[in-house]
Parts: sequence; C-alpha cells; structure tokens
Amino acid sequence: MSENTTVPLRLGTRRSKLAMAQSGLVARAVEEITGRPVELVEITTYGDVSREHLAQIGGTGVFVTALREALARGEIDLAVHSLKDLPTKQPAELLLAAVPPREDPRDALVARDGLTFAGLPDGARIGTGSPRRASQLHAWARSLGKRIETVPIRGNVDTRIGYVHDGELDAVVLAAAGLNRMGRGADATELISTDAVLPAPGQGALAVECAAAPVGSADLAAQLAELDDPYTRVAVTAERTLLAELEAGCSAPVGALADLHTDESGTTTVNELRLRGVVGTTDGSTLVQLSTTGPVPASHDDAVALGRELAREMLAKGAAGLMGERAL
Repeated sequence: MSENTTVPLRLGTRRSKLAMAQSGLVARAVEEITGRPVELVEITTYGDVSREHLAQIGGTGVFVTALREALARGEIDLAVHSLKDLPTKQPAELLLAAVPPREDPRDALVARDGLTFAGLPDGARIGTGSPRRASQLHAWARSLGKRIETVPIRGNVDTRIGYVHDGELDAVVLAAAGLNRMGRGADATELISTDAVLPAPGQGALAVECAAAPVGSADLAAQLAELDDPYTRVAVTAERTLLAELEAGCSAPVGALADLHTDESGTTTVNELRLRGVVGTTDGSTLVQLSTTGPVPASHDDAVALGRELAREMLAKGAAGLMGERAL
C-alpha cells in the first residue's frame, strides 16, 4: 500500500461518553481492516446543546446533521451514528457504508431497590424522553392493573441513572445497547421483553457513513463494507422502511423490530424474519400493534417491501391518527 497508510482517518463522533465508546469500537475495527490509524474528531450537534425535550426536537436528524455536514465538507472521512437517530432518507452525497452487527435492541429498566417493572409501586415515576417508550410503558402498566407517571428527562446515561440514585425518580428506561457499550449493563434491573415494549426502529445498531464522491472514497467505502452485517442491515432496513412509510419522525411513538421468527414452541426459524410494529397514543390508551412474517430478505428491496407491507396494514388500522404527525 502507499504511504497514505500512515495518514490517520478522521472519524467524526458526538462528544457524549456513549458516542465516544461506540465510535471507539468502530475506530479499532477500521484500523484493523484499513491498516491506518483512526483519530476521533469530536463534533457537537444541535441535539447535544438544545435543552428542549426530545419529543420537541426529534425527528429532524438533530443528533446527526452536524456530523453529516462535516463529512460533506471533507473535514472528516467517516462518521459513526446510532442508527435510530438517522433520518430515514439517505442524502445522495453520503453513503451508509456499513451497519455492523447489532447489539441488544431491547430497552432496559434501571429501578430503585433492584425492582422490575412489575414490582414498581402504583403511581411510580419513570423517566424517559421517548414518546414511544411512554406509550408502551403506560399500556404495560395498565395490563398489570396499575398506573405510572412518565417524566420527560434529558441528559447522558450517568445523569439519567442519577435521577434514580438520588430518589427523584423510581426508575428510568434506557437502551440496553448503550449500557452494554459503556460497560454498565449491570445497572439494568430488568431487560424489557420486546413482547411488552418494542424498541425504536434501528435501536442497538450503529451506522458508519462516508462521503460518496471524493477521490479515494470508493476505496474507503469498500473497506468499511467489511464491517457490514447483512442480517442486521436487512432487519433495520425493514424497520426504518416501516417508519418512513408511516411518515413518522424519530420522536413519534413508533416501535419496530425485525428478528428471526420463533414459533410457539420456542424454536427459532432461521430462514424467516418477523417484523413487528406498534404505534400508540402517548398515554398508552390506544395501540395499533401488528406483525408480519416472511422469508429473511435476500436484498435491500425485499426488506423495503416487508416494511411497506406492515406499514400499510397499520395505517389501515388507524395508525396515522395516533402519531400526531402527518401520515400517508
């Protein structure tokens, strides 16, 4: 290879501990496949500095726009995002070069006194900045014959868990993947079953982007593609297509998960993919929750078709009226 192997690749990342941990994992993998050093370039996004609740600012790429602009300007060579933060429309000037193997997609409960959700008292105060989580948590509590209060919160992992340790909240709900990547999986008092709460589309997955056009980008893109996990990519493509077809943003109360189908006996069918979706009112009083199962998509187009099929079924059941956002 040329002397360029000594020139560091510039990897753009948000400044949070979680983002730095995620980007560090990718950086080490990129160093192995390219033979080049990787330096992290910290970039502040609008979502990092805004004090508005996520439900107010979400849905417009607030955590990724600054990184994408730096890529387009050539200030960085690649960027790492939490895939659930990416808008569903991919800019032509940027390439989603890799979707590495997915971490645990579930939500995690961090509760006082080691409690599970079922063990929380009636009227428990649970912190979350996600309308999706609030909607399904309220519905879950109702199924258990109790009520909860969901409290909008912002901040990094330490800040959110601190609300529990300080006694301000009974529990908070976070992504299990984030806790695991920060080495804090043991903080979770319960990993929430996806039968109770479906995650955000793409939750647990990372996205590695690079520029589509500049000189040398084709070689970099080909190298980054070695990090891609085909199964994770088709799964998140189906989930994100569902979100796009509902014309819902990241802040809408939409959950989705594509996983290998498991029958009633608990046997996993490796050649069948199950896509589940849910849309609900924020108070959980009304949910539209459907699923579809088909062959594991062999291509991007097959994954898109699966997502579109389920979205149309959900719209036919009234999903559009539950989101508070424009739908088809």
